[in-house]
Amino acid sequence: MAELPSNVPLTSQPIYLSILGPSVYEDENQRTWLHLVMDTEGVLRVQLRQGDYPSGQNGIPTCQLNSSTMPSMWTLQLGSQYLDSMGRFWRIVHHVKEDDMEEMILELMDDS
Repeated sequence: MAELPSNVPLTSQPIYLSILGPSVYEDENQRTWLHLVMDTEGVLRVQLRQGDYPSGQNGIPTCQLNSSTMPSMWTLQLGSQYLDSMGRFWRIVHHVKEDDMEEMILELMDDS
């Protein structure tokens, strides 16, 4: 019997993600997401990992970007991109569930 793949692409994204605490966002289902900022070759990307991350928990690494740079909320638009609270659009470049961990990578679009 063949094993099921542990890395499954997802097509259903959170409708919104709103800031809950340092480096932690919460979606419409009260699931928490830890964010990590990646700047690769001048392209700004944010990695979001869904898990049990209480707000204000010690030991969660703080983001390199401050609150004036990170949005307070992302809202799903057109199914494949998010509009943030600062009016910028983010493309979903990666969204998978591996074992029990859901991961999504958003990339800031050029015209934002």
